[in-house]
Amino acid sequence: MQLEQVAKAFKELGHPTRLAIFKRVVKAGRQGMPVGEIQQQLQVPGSTLSHHIAGLVSATLVSQRREGRTLYCVAAYDQLESVIHYLQDECCSDEPTTTEAP
Repeated sequence: MQLEQVAKAFKELGHPTRLAIFKRVVKAGRQGMPVGEIQQQLQVPGSTLSHHIAGLVSATLVSQRREGRTLYCVAAYDQLESVIHYLQDECCSDEPTTTEAP
């Protein structure tokens, strides 16, 4: 994963409303969550919600699918895992290793 992709994901998740949306969508599981239900839970205007969801979609953290008249938001778990692994892969990589027992 590229630095720019990770930075975009963190930028989008850095807003309280987008983080709240994403948290609900992740909790909903692979079937996703209807946009109307997200709006009802968060009590935000539809245009505001659309703006925030568009940011999450742009960062490829969320995808959308339509079933009839209902639009669902679905978490991109593989993208979330990639962002997490990007940080984990670097964990303590510059720390000197010791081979001697204390």
